[in-house]
Amino acid sequence: MSSATAPHNGILVAVDGSGCSDDAVRWAAAEAVLRRQKLSIVNIVSPLTDGWYGAGMFGSPITAEFGAWQQDEADKIIADAVRIARDSVDGADLDISTEVPSTAVVPTLIDFSKQAAMIVLGSRGMGAVGRLLLGSVSTALVHHAHCPVAIIRGPLSEGQTHGPVVVGIDGSPASERATAVAFEEASLRHAELVALHAFSNTEWPEVMPLPWSAFAAEAGERLAERLAGWQERYPDVVVQRVVVRDQPVQNLLAQAESAQLVIVGSHGRGGFAGMLLGSVSSAVVHQIHSPVIVARHD
Repeated sequence: MSSATAPHNGILVAVDGSGCSDDAVRWAAAEAVLRRQKLSIVNIVSPLTDGWYGAGMFGSPITAEFGAWQQDEADKIIADAVRIARDSVDGADLDISTEVPSTAVVPTLIDFSKQAAMIVLGSRGMGAVGRLLLGSVSTALVHHAHCPVAIIRGPLSEGQTHGPVVVGIDGSPASERATAVAFEEASLRHAELVALHAFSNTEWPEVMPLPWSAFAAEAGERLAERLAGWQERYPDVVVQRVVVRDQPVQNLLAQAESAQLVIVGSHGRGGFAGMLLGSVSSAVVHQIHSPVIVARHD
């Protein structure tokens, strides 16, 4: 097993041999083809020490045997992932690199994220050996990665295949990053972009006598202003602007039912329920069935 030293430019997918991992490989391969970037497939094997199995006569032999088994399993997982990636893109040109480092999982992936254009993970894995359970590796990456993180829960439904790209917008810098990713993804996929802004209670003074329609019109104008520069940059993208009153999570989930991809910021300013991981973004990542990108950046 090698240590983790190689930079990973392009799309990086972490694999563990689970069904969700296979879905992540298919999605990552398609994304690499769309972006014309390299696909890096990584299976990280946690290093073992004799202490794992106790001191004495049973320590070293069991550890060595288990280490050899880990290497064999990792090689099989990588080989299967490469086959799945190539089969899923139907002969499209795809540059693939692989690595099986023996090192700590989360710090290594976070370090790899400094060079990657995007990291792709399954939403859950095989448990202690797979290590890709949402709430452990996936959660750590959506909190600490230096690039966008895509969480894949499974294949798209028939109704989602040609659905729109959906992005939550609140006007924060993180929301601006999410908007940039959303326009790029919509353009690559020749898909409509749904830009959703949820008016919060703080923006909607209950004591004001003005009707909701007046606030909605103002919010719509502000949303249009935020999107104007991006629409000039991506004239091929058709944008549907949606302004709703509160309930950002519920509204994003509703839009996601027919979406092929949902994008959220890594944190926000409070108006869009903060878009903080732990609020809107966290809720969406944990509940959504569509692929979701958390638009993290350095």
